[in-house]
Parts: sequence; structure tokens; C-alpha cells
Amino acid sequence: MPTSIGHAAAGIAAAWTVDLIPGQRAWRTAPRQASWYRRAGNGFTLLCGALGAVADLDLVVHSHRGATHSIGAAIITGLLAAASARVARRPVMRVSLMSASAYGTHVVLDWLGVDTYWPFGIQALWPFSTRWYISGLDIFPQTERAQFLSAAAIQINLAAVAREMMILTPLLVGLWIARTRALAAPLG
Repeated sequence: MPTSIGHAAAGIAAAWTVDLIPGQRAWRTAPRQASWYRRAGNGFTLLCGALGAVADLDLVVHSHRGATHSIGAAIITGLLAAASARVARRPVMRVSLMSASAYGTHVVLDWLGVDTYWPFGIQALWPFSTRWYISGLDIFPQTERAQFLSAAAIQINLAAVAREMMILTPLLVGLWIARTRALAAPLG
């Protein structure tokens, strides 16, 4: 299964992809001379990165890859984001879609990853099904969760991060370029 770094990068990619959809996005614009942080979408982009990784908090309660790794959890995230957006007077559909998509990338990346822990896969279709799903494509390598501070685990996990970044960095760069051009506020 991918690392939190890979999951966060995918969450950001999802947010930036949704930003490319025309509509109410003036609150996300920034002029070309603005800081990188502002042009990247400020704190909301960081929140979407966190949403991409947050499903792994279930490791703390030893129920990893169940309901938190599902389309149901992504839908719940989108509904909570919609309620928050309404209170904050932000575009409800855009915020909801960005948040649910960011969370949903966790499901996709884990489905595409290697899983050597039984039961194999994730409950991707919860609450509609409790069946476990795994693609078998093994695009993202297995990470080491036991004794994660050992030299061997660190080496395994650093190799996993390197592979994830080789896959996700070109996507992020392309989205950064497209998004900053599309959302650049007119000068003057």
C-alpha cells in the first residue's frame, strides 16, 4: 500500500484536477506574481492533501483498509465538505467534489498497490459491499508498517516514496502548469 506522502500527493492532484473544471472558482485564483503557496490554492489544497492521506489513521485502531478505505467514506467526506462550504459561503459543489475526490484517491491508490497483509485489498465499495478488492496491478509497492523505524523498514519505505514520486510528480507538474494558467487572475 502507498505511503502517506504518495496519498497526499494524489489528494493534491485530485484538487487541482477539479480546479480545472470551469465554474465558480474565483476564490481559488491568484495572480502570476503571487506566492507559490497562494497560486497552489492556499490551505484548501493542503487540506485536500491531508484528505488523501487521512484514511490511514485507521491504523491507530487496528481496523486498517475497511470502511475508511471506501467510496462510502469518500461520499461522507464530500457531504461534510458541502456543509462546511455552505457555512463558509464557498461554492458547495466545487468544495464537495474537490474534497471527495481527494479522499477517493486513497481508495484508488490502495487498490492499485501491493498488499501482503491478510485480508488482501480494501473494502472499496462499502457500504454497498463488504467484499475486499485489489487490482493485482501492483503499481505501488508494499510499505513496511511493523518496526517502521528500523533500518530495513526505512529503506523499504523510502524506496516506496521514490516510486510514488516517479509516478505522481509528472502528473503534479502538468496539473500545476494547467491550473496556474487557467486560474491566473487577470492583471491590471
